[in-house]
Amino acid sequence: MTGPVLKAALAPLGVAGAAAVGATVWGVGIERYLFTVRYHALRVLPKGAEPLRVLHVSDAHMAPWQHRKQEWMAQLAELEPDLVVNTGDNLGHRDGLTGIRTAFAPLRGIPGLFVHGSNDYQEPSPRNPLRYFLGPSGTQPKHKHLDVGALDRFLGDDLGWHLLDDTAVSFEVKGTRITAMGVNDAHRKWDHPELLPPILDTLDAADLTLGVMHAPYRRTLDEFVDLGADVLFGGHTHGGQVRVPFSRKALVANCDIPLDQARGLSEWTHDGRTVPLNVSAGLGHSIYAPVRFGCRPEVSLVTLLPR
Repeated sequence: MTGPVLKAALAPLGVAGAAAVGATVWGVGIERYLFTVRYHALRVLPKGAEPLRVLHVSDAHMAPWQHRKQEWMAQLAELEPDLVVNTGDNLGHRDGLTGIRTAFAPLRGIPGLFVHGSNDYQEPSPRNPLRYFLGPSGTQPKHKHLDVGALDRFLGDDLGWHLLDDTAVSFEVKGTRITAMGVNDAHRKWDHPELLPPILDTLDAADLTLGVMHAPYRRTLDEFVDLGADVLFGGHTHGGQVRVPFSRKALVANCDIPLDQARGLSEWTHDGRTVPLNVSAGLGHSIYAPVRFGCRPEVSLVTLLPR
């Protein structure tokens, strides 16, 4: 093969290689720091109720050195939320609670709800990131345990947020009586939704019922719809973390939710009842897969309005 012919044959490889390098630089060095707020509005409150601003945060996967993320999260109080919904995986390192304290401290005094993801209990371990595209991750028995008790004391005792793992609570915000129910991480099959009905039976009638979960598996979504949820909140998917730009579908979701519902606001229908569902793409990533492409780190501000 002559020189000019060889160069012509290799040119597409050079272009592809340059594109791959550029995508890597963008995903690792730029986009994972482009934190953003997604704004949604839902008409789910009784007539005459005051609007409620719900800040939905998820999947911080915090490591102590992630100061840019901590500083950005600390400014979320400026959105003036009336309620915070935290759908888990706060920790991403054995010392991640230090960063979580910095990030969430300005939200102290604002009512909040939280559930756990598996990374609130277990430290991430090195693995081939390409396995993420082969299907939902399995159990990792070699994980080291994190101090989830210290996390709960900060979120629960210090900030005053309600832990909703397999339980429900009733409270009032701006004159609206809210029932909130949640489950532990369904991805690890740690959830026990069968515990919820007896608890719900003891609570006062509510103007609004929220279903809060870490991993939005179909069975969990169906169960919450059956139990009367008016709005559903989930995380876990990272929105796919790596997406084809401008595509509505994620490449993967790490659970069985439809890929076009792995990020953002959509609807979930079960047995003829349709409920709004917000799945947060989250703010972080495993420290062993530090990339975001076509999927900015995010929180959601969901404004609930009268019907």
